Amino acid sequence: MSRPITVGVDGSEGSVAALDWAADEAALRGTGLRLVYATRWAQHQLAAMKVSHEDRAGEAEGVLAATEQRVRDRQPDLAMTADEIEDAPNSVLLAAAAEADLLVVGSHGLGSVRGFIVGSVGQEVVADSKRPVVLVRPGDGESGSGATDERGHRKVVLGLDVTEVKDELLEFAFDFAGRHGVLLEIVHTWHAPFAQRHTSAEDADMASALSHAVRPFRDRFPAVEVSEVSAPGRAAEHLVEAAHDAGLVVVGRRRAAKGSHIGSVTHALIHHASCPVAVVPHS
Repeated sequence: MSRPITVGVDGSEGSVAALDWAADEAALRGTGLRLVYATRWAQHQLAAMKVSHEDRAGEAEGVLAATEQRVRDRQPDLAMTADEIEDAPNSVLLAAAAEADLLVVGSHGLGSVRGFIVGSVGQEVVADSKRPVVLVRPGDGESGSGATDERGHRKVVLGLDVTEVKDELLEFAFDFAGRHGVLLEIVHTWHAPFAQRHTSAEDADMASALSHAVRPFRDRFPAVEVSEVSAPGRAAEHLVEAAHDAGLVVVGRRRAAKGSHIGSVTHALIHHASCPVAVVPHS
């Protein structure tokens, strides 16, 4: 049995965008959608401010009912389950991610500023999840899980380090682009000291290394149109710029035996990309 796509919901604008994105992606994949509402039961609230169990349960029921109806209106044939779980949001989402094909969470938008804010819960989930996590900001779910051109879809951008190629990243990016029938743009950058001009030979070597890293997946996914971009500079800057006209940016996050580390490039993308960001854990 295939794993569902799971989305964290709490009634916020960001979670509504995540819900729409997740529902469309689940429908495209032909898998189920699981809605998860996490309730944090505060143990040390002042008595005068404490919210009753019944009020919290009522709020959860209302949010889940509204989100379920939104999914039915958007994707009426989609199989769906909904769970309200009494625990801290980060614990609930990490447990849900372990049972999912993909976890989708919302973020707080920055209004007219390009990019989005990821709170402490979102960052912890991204850092510790053993499954891919997609971060969606308000407005990103309106056009579906792909986004632009005549079909309403845009390219997928993958940030790839050719010195440490990870199959998990390439697999996710090629599979996603193939499902949506969109261009996959693979970006590799390297450090070029300010005082030292890079040579055409260096450019050719880096481009060759990128092509070599990508070739096995081109062979596995022959229907996917691929664009390879190799350029000197900072990876985060190139990827944030590429995200401007993308439907999804895919970056990696190393799994660690003790604790987790997001990495500076992934950290920059989840805060400043102007489209949804998929963070794929890898060994």
